[in-house]
Amino acid sequence: MKYLMWLLKAAIFFALFAFALNNQQDTVVHLFFGAQWHAPLVLVVLAAFATGLVVGVLGMVPRWWKHRSAARRAAAPTGLAPAPATAAPAGGAPVLHEPPLHDGI
Repeated sequence: MKYLMWLLKAAIFFALFAFALNNQQDTVVHLFFGAQWHAPLVLVVLAAFATGLVVGVLGMVPRWWKHRSAARRAAAPTGLAPAPATAAPAGGAPVLHEPPLHDGI
């Protein structure tokens, strides 16, 4: 299985390398206010991919911070005494009442 993964990685690398070699033509990207960027096509495609990756990660950061702080709050000791057990139901196991979880909405 390990060799199969290396073979897959090598195939992906050579496919991307062949793509880069086949797209070396100069291209012009027209930006705002008359600015232009002259670069090989493969570099323009790579820049567009990297820009999309950065925008996607930056879009996920606020949600990630929210979940991380919620996990930190849940793991922190509260200092409150545990809730007492109520009368046992017919099954015999005691039921503990826990405060409801709120996600800030």
